[in-house]
Amino acid sequence: MSDVTEAPPEEPEDEFDAIVEAPFDAALSERYLIYAMSTITARSLPDLRDGLKPVHRRLLWAMRLLKLDPSQGYKKCARVVGDVIGKYHPHGDQSVYDAMVRLAQTFSLRYPLVDGQGNFGNIDGDNAAAYRYTEARLTRTAIELMHGLDEGTVDFKPTYNGEDEEPEVMPGLFPNLLANGASGIAVGMATSIPSHNVHEIIDAVTLLIENPKAEHAEIMEIIKGPDLATGGTLVDPKSVIDAAYESGRGAMRVRCKWEKEDAEGRGAWQIVVTEIPYQVQKGKLIEQIAQIIADKKLPILTDIRDESDEEVRIVLEPKSRTVDPEDLMNALFRMSDLENRFSLNMNVLDKDRVPKVMGISEVLKQWIVHQIEVLVRRSQHRLEKIDARLELLEGYIIAYLNLDRVIEIIRNHDEPKPMLMDEFNLTDRQAEAILNMRLRSLRKLEEMELRNERDKLLEERDGLEKLIDSPARQKTRLKKDLAELRKLYAEDTELGKRRTMLIEAAPAREISLEAFIEKEPVTVIMSQRGWIKAMKGHADLSQPDSFKFKEGDGPKFSFHAQTTDKLLMCCDNGRFYTIGADKLPGARGFGEPVGSMVDLEPGAEPIALMVADMKAKLLLASTWGRGFVANISDVVAETKKGRQVANLKGDARLLVVRPVPENADHVAAIGENRKLVVFSLSEMPEMARGQGVMLQRYKDGGLSDAIVFRLEEGLSWTMGGETGRTRTENDLTMWRVARGAAGRLPPTGFPKSGKFD
Repeated sequence: MSDVTEAPPEEPEDEFDAIVEAPFDAALSERYLIYAMSTITARSLPDLRDGLKPVHRRLLWAMRLLKLDPSQGYKKCARVVGDVIGKYHPHGDQSVYDAMVRLAQTFSLRYPLVDGQGNFGNIDGDNAAAYRYTEARLTRTAIELMHGLDEGTVDFKPTYNGEDEEPEVMPGLFPNLLANGASGIAVGMATSIPSHNVHEIIDAVTLLIENPKAEHAEIMEIIKGPDLATGGTLVDPKSVIDAAYESGRGAMRVRCKWEKEDAEGRGAWQIVVTEIPYQVQKGKLIEQIAQIIADKKLPILTDIRDESDEEVRIVLEPKSRTVDPEDLMNALFRMSDLENRFSLNMNVLDKDRVPKVMGISEVLKQWIVHQIEVLVRRSQHRLEKIDARLELLEGYIIAYLNLDRVIEIIRNHDEPKPMLMDEFNLTDRQAEAILNMRLRSLRKLEEMELRNERDKLLEERDGLEKLIDSPARQKTRLKKDLAELRKLYAEDTELGKRRTMLIEAAPAREISLEAFIEKEPVTVIMSQRGWIKAMKGHADLSQPDSFKFKEGDGPKFSFHAQTTDKLLMCCDNGRFYTIGADKLPGARGFGEPVGSMVDLEPGAEPIALMVADMKAKLLLASTWGRGFVANISDVVAETKKGRQVANLKGDARLLVVRPVPENADHVAAIGENRKLVVFSLSEMPEMARGQGVMLQRYKDGGLSDAIVFRLEEGLSWTMGGETGRTRTENDLTMWRVARGAAGRLPPTGFPKSGKFD
């Protein structure tokens, strides 16, 4: 014997513990691709054949096994969710329950697949109750979708743990993909398919069965567009809808359905919204419109009320009966979700589970191919059942014709089966069936009955064989089955009648809201601390101290305006803001800080407030003596952030903002050094934004004031004292120079303040 002992064989290393050297980017891309494909094919995109995602398919399958038919009682949703996540779908219970809830919501699905009992959420956006409180069962539509599962029509696959089986696809004739639509976001792709009317889909399918080469236009004459669960009105032109369905991508505008309703009072009326766009939460929509009213963005609308019960009823009250309801709704279509866009992206998994964006024609044709395959498989399955039954019937007939001998063999032999098979040339199944017959069945073994059943089965078998071998017969049978299904969803049925109307309308036009503001005189008052308000009527401005201010505060700006005016506020940082006069608070209190209406930068100080005359111009000048002329129409801001008009460098601040009189032709500027220059207005550039040019040159200090005037009328300034008199200097020859000169001392009597007023 050898002294050498063999080493025990090494145990194979676990493949999960093995270290594999690979480039990081390659390993990452490989694993990410696996994740992406899993998300696309097993979670987010619907299957073209039944329109279901795996979680929905598993929910319906589990409910079917629980025998939750429409004729049976309800069962707790917790029971269903538990079965689904325990047997078929190992994901979070909340995600599975959310999917189940959506299948039961009449405002989410055009044809619900789950009949819910309890709180399954509402159109306001409220969530469903927990699954321990709600109950459910299948709807008739779900039964139609699953019809044929026991007839060998589709393949079954093992569940995730291999303990059970589940169908790969539902075989039913109900066209769920288009009927109920689908939405989902995968990795690098998404799907968004609206719901459609079933009888329109069936009619289009029938057309394609009869004429597979039917044009897209012919199909779109039948399928007019989406038929959404919440109704509404589709307002896009037919050409836009047709183009979207031809390519499988596009977007469509859906508006609410509304009507003008007479209210109590002389000529008073209100608007009642009875249907809202799909996937718009009613509660958030009402909050949105209420905020528009609160922000005074739509002054012709004064109130909104929700009077909904089971039906949607949103009441909109106009400010006055003179408001045009079309104008009011047009404004709301632009400003709120009473009109929204629904995207069409028919990205689905085909029969090979490959994602693809398809047009409506291709979707319908592939669905027809699937249904033909289901029909053939059902026929083959039935053929196998008939053959099995015919085999037994032949055995029963032989037994009936030789009943005494059969009984004798059974009584006298310990193993009668081989003798029966040998003597009467029976198959194993036939002999086994004869031996398993109960005595009471002998009375049923009448030859005529057996032969009649056999003849009927042979006739059915012949028909099935012809059906399997003939594509033309298959199409005829499919059309017949579709016609029977159409009766359940016909135009005159509650479930089948179209909900979404198609009324072509132009995009909501831009409406000048100022036209809806009632023109009323107001007195605008702004305090030194920045509190602003509007007093009704044109008050006396000669005594601004008579207005109400907080202690320690006083008047800064006050002038007359109309509620239809826009106010231009200019700050020393060169930023301009626009405020609607109709949006100013009343004068009963102290008003509101102007900083609550616009986004003032820290440290910015208002230096001018005026009515924005869009035809007028302004002279702008900074403390450094640089300036330009700007059109008011170019500096009006559209947002609360305002518009930067004067670009300032260093410690320069905007000092002068003065209107340019229509006939003015010269500019006068005086510096802090009391030097005055007068030059032609034509030397000033007109700009919408910038730093400007130098008005006057200084050795020390900067600009004190500047004004625009007409030379032949002379230069005027306010005298000191309480008289308020002005003085005018007509001969300005000494001070007329080119722009940018140093200037000379002003005329005798010019205010020591260095200001023209």
